[in-house]
Amino acid sequence: MDSNNSGDRSERLETLVQRLRLYNERHQNPVTEREAVDSQDSYSVAVSSTKKRAAVLVCLFEGNDGDLRVFLTKRSSNLSSHSGEVALPGGKREENDADDAGTALREAKEEIGLDPSLVNVVTILDPIFTKNGIIVVPVIGILPDRNSFIPVPNTAEVDAIFDAPLEMFLKDENRRAEEREWMGYKYLLHFFDYEAEGDKYVIWALTAGILINVASVVYQCPPAFQERRPKFWSGLESLANHNNT
Repeated sequence: MDSNNSGDRSERLETLVQRLRLYNERHQNPVTEREAVDSQDSYSVAVSSTKKRAAVLVCLFEGNDGDLRVFLTKRSSNLSSHSGEVALPGGKREENDADDAGTALREAKEEIGLDPSLVNVVTILDPIFTKNGIIVVPVIGILPDRNSFIPVPNTAEVDAIFDAPLEMFLKDENRRAEEREWMGYKYLLHFFDYEAEGDKYVIWALTAGILINVASVVYQCPPAFQERRPKFWSGLESLANHNNT
């Protein structure tokens, strides 16, 4: 690798790290477990009474062309839930996890063999509330040296590991959307078609929503399409407010 190109990449990643940390300081208002439980209690009629917390790792790195890319997995076809779907590395909080970043890093190591020491966690985005009562926290991490990581899939959980350009989640290309309705509120689910090494993948629903948000934050611009995120992703209080207007 050309040393000048390597230096340029390091500088670009460092600039991104500083910008994301600044975003974190200005915009982040973390929802604690207690606040999340209180919020869910306020609309428990609409969601499961079981309170669960999970985290996913949005691990960004620079590709050979200098573009920002993100690691994704295809979940094992043998899993009982969301089998065969594309997902970000992640999973449910465990008792020994220090925080959401710890959950995301642990799960990434278990699923794709990513050593936590290789990742620089820079931003934790606002939690997303699912209809099933799970709180999903997106954790953004930077992998400074792509060559330091050799993906090793945990075959019990992962059928494939691939990466995709982050910017594609802002473009109105290879994308379609379906309108859904829940509790009288209509929203869009986005589907992105992507091909890697001859294999075709569909990145959709929550994973697509998280990556649209991450790309918007990283590139500091909105997507080139109408997003219409589910209001319940922000907490069902916003949906209740919508229904009362």
